[in-house]
Amino acid sequence: MKQTNGIVFYNVNIHCETEVINGYIRTNNKTIMEIGQGDPHLGEGEYAIDGNGHHIIPGFIDTHIHGAAGADVMDGEEAALRTIAESLPAEGTTSFLATTITQSKEAIDQALNTVANYPIKNQGAELLGIHLEGPFINIEKAGAQPSEYVIPPSIEQFKHWQNVSNGRIRVITLAPEMDKQEDFISFLVKSGVIVSAGHTNASMAEIKHSVKKGVSQLTHLCNAMTAIHHRDVGAVGAGLLLEELVCELIVDGLHVSPDMVNLIYQQVGPDRLILITDSVEAKGMPPGTYSLGGQIVTTDGEKALLSNGTLAGSVLKMIDAAKNMQQMTTATIDDVAKMAAINPAKQLGLFDHKGSISEGKDADFLLVDEHFNLIYTICRGSIAYKREEY
Repeated sequence: MKQTNGIVFYNVNIHCETEVINGYIRTNNKTIMEIGQGDPHLGEGEYAIDGNGHHIIPGFIDTHIHGAAGADVMDGEEAALRTIAESLPAEGTTSFLATTITQSKEAIDQALNTVANYPIKNQGAELLGIHLEGPFINIEKAGAQPSEYVIPPSIEQFKHWQNVSNGRIRVITLAPEMDKQEDFISFLVKSGVIVSAGHTNASMAEIKHSVKKGVSQLTHLCNAMTAIHHRDVGAVGAGLLLEELVCELIVDGLHVSPDMVNLIYQQVGPDRLILITDSVEAKGMPPGTYSLGGQIVTTDGEKALLSNGTLAGSVLKMIDAAKNMQQMTTATIDDVAKMAAINPAKQLGLFDHKGSISEGKDADFLLVDEHFNLIYTICRGSIAYKREEY
């Protein structure tokens, strides 16, 4: 569809930061220009869409995604990043962090350099930067990360990778107990990088200590970390108890059981949870064999497994994570929007222009029904996805 002077959605329930407005939302092909009640007066060249009483919510921000649609971040190719970006609006994701995996230094170099040189385009989801998952993890909790490439924390190695990426590393997952010199986490925090504890064998005491040094997040809560025990509640218990920690959560019903998701939601609440997919290139593809950072992954369309049966990321779509969260807990539409958009935007320091529906912010938003069935995805003012019957 050719767009001229912007899009106006009317007859919609707009979920703003502090209220829900029944009315219209106007964009200028980039930003949200106006939110108003009632019916709009259309300007010349504006394209009007009747929302049929459905809901406008902020576009989802997936801060932990390895791949989709047959493409992997570790392919180290611009075409792979483009494939991922252009596939994500169909699941309600309007921006994302390209996530690496523990691999050889050369493979990580290539992946980071590709992101650094990825051209900014107004097509698909926006690539916000990099989530470096590993290789500074605990080999005992490697999970689907190739253990042969795990290395000790190194400031010099990180400096090299941040330079290769042109400063685009926004989040790093590491095992805090491996910071034996007590300088790595502090350096990362001073460099402006979000430090997330993951693939970790840390005790509660070690997590508390790392929080004092600047760790502010847990990577895929419950997965590849110390579980709750009555003598030491471990990293999972730290996520439930420490208000300083924001927690990623994979809500596919496999990585974390529905009952545990509900328990986490009741204990932690929507203010400290971030919905992620941790998806791999098998997402959106037929059952078969695919890759995750050079490893063979098999999917049946519902889960992705290594040859030894280990869960290897997911094939979860963000819109399904939203539906699952609504079904497994008492979360409202606004609660889900907080976990899938507001919280990641705040965590990344982007809330001034992303993450919520507000005049002047990027026009990244979704039209959904009350059950999170996706109808439209708008990325920076452009229609990036539209359900066929509309």
